[in-house]
Amino acid sequence: MANTKSAIKNIRKTETRTIHNRGIKSRLKTLQRRFRESLQGDDQEAQKTSAQALISAMDKAVKTNIIHENVARRQKSACSKVLFK
Repeated sequence: MANTKSAIKNIRKTETRTIHNRGIKSRLKTLQRRFRESLQGDDQEAQKTSAQALISAMDKAVKTNIIHENVARRQKSACSKVLFK
């Protein structure tokens, strides 16, 4: 257990940040699932919209260091490959 006030505060901050980051990661997974589901259909507009939402969310997560930049680049590249083949 923490011995100092600053250590106790750091534990609280970590818990708050963890909850916030978990929500963002969950949203990314949901957007990835929606993109994969849109690929099953024939609607090009839905595919493009879901891809744009996914890429935008990944860029925002990278900006706040929630996911690693290379992970986002790899996933965006795979998304573009599938979309524009």
